[in-house]
Amino acid sequence: MKQAFLLLLAFFLFSSSVSAFNFSSRGGFGFWFNGEEGGAAAVPATSQEYRALQAWKQAIMEDPSAILSSWVGPDVCSYGGVVCSQDPEGISPFPVVAGIDLNHGGLRGALVEDLSLLSHLSFLHLNSNRFSGTVPDSFRELLYLVELDLSNNQFSGGFPTPTLLIPGLLYLDLRFNSFSGEVPGELFVKELDAIFLNNNRFGGQIPMNLWASPASVITLANNNFSGSIPASFGYMGSGLREVLLLNNKLTGCVPEGLGFLDDIEVMDVSFNSLAGRLPSSLSCLSELEVLNVAHNLLSGELPELVCDLKSLLNLTVSYNFFSGFSRDCYGLFFRNVGFDFSGNCIPERNMQRPPIECMGIPRGGLSCLRIPSAKATACSGAANVGQSGRWMPGMPFTSPTPFPPRP
Repeated sequence: MKQAFLLLLAFFLFSSSVSAFNFSSRGGFGFWFNGEEGGAAAVPATSQEYRALQAWKQAIMEDPSAILSSWVGPDVCSYGGVVCSQDPEGISPFPVVAGIDLNHGGLRGALVEDLSLLSHLSFLHLNSNRFSGTVPDSFRELLYLVELDLSNNQFSGGFPTPTLLIPGLLYLDLRFNSFSGEVPGELFVKELDAIFLNNNRFGGQIPMNLWASPASVITLANNNFSGSIPASFGYMGSGLREVLLLNNKLTGCVPEGLGFLDDIEVMDVSFNSLAGRLPSSLSCLSELEVLNVAHNLLSGELPELVCDLKSLLNLTVSYNFFSGFSRDCYGLFFRNVGFDFSGNCIPERNMQRPPIECMGIPRGGLSCLRIPSAKATACSGAANVGQSGRWMPGMPFTSPTPFPPRP
């Protein structure tokens, strides 16, 4: 029943041609927006939902667009930004609050514990407001919550751990706030499809189980993460398509394991302090469209196998200490692939570093325990697997070898 409710809710959210959706006139699901379902007034909602929204209204100090002027009376389905549906459990004969969308409202205030009384809440969208404080502990009680968007606000404090305890959460957006401290490893084993933490003040090391996440998008950019990129690449068959680690304080090597994220399309590790040579395992990224390693301390010759990636649309290696690239990399220009290699140490090329800067490459002795190779890398899996045939998070990565079949 819960799955059917969420599918219908998704239909409603992404349909711009209707303002309400009714699955069945005989006990099926329906959505009410601003108090109407097919022109008929919605039945007043339960008193606990009224109490929850009124308590939250009292905690909102500024409402420049007068969104909350409609938040009067017990019929919460008539409130601006509130979406109602029939009870997915079939218990209540009255409509229940299924979602709240107050994006771009300019509201200033805080979240309140009483919001947990909205027990059927499936999405909470608060993008681009001025909410502050943090996420109440009671949010763990929101059993139906799938999407939580708190981006572009003024939330602060440590990582909001109550979000880890929301059982059905699939989409977590905390970007453009002032959260700080370390990110718990539990985040990356939670069944999330999208994790947006960029543009906060998170720091410390990235948890070693980063690559164990089932998410398709992970953005940790523009924070204060330090240490190395985790060497283990998580479970084989990861569906990760986009990972953004740019503008942090990451050091060490670009790990071999990144070359075994089979479905990756966008990888950006620019504006860090990564050093050594790029691993030849990056040649395994057959779906990769954008690779950005600019503004690091990388050196050696750009591997030709990276330039041969069939799906590549943009390759940015600028402002490193690369000493050259092969003829295969020249072919990028004929493929209309964006290729920026400025600010390196490539002889007889324009827009390179002054020769004196190339005499002493920062951390140039960092070997990354790899030897440049023109041979293709085995790309069907990873060398270190557990008894289940899966990579074990935290295990050190060794040079690729022929791999066992996927389980």
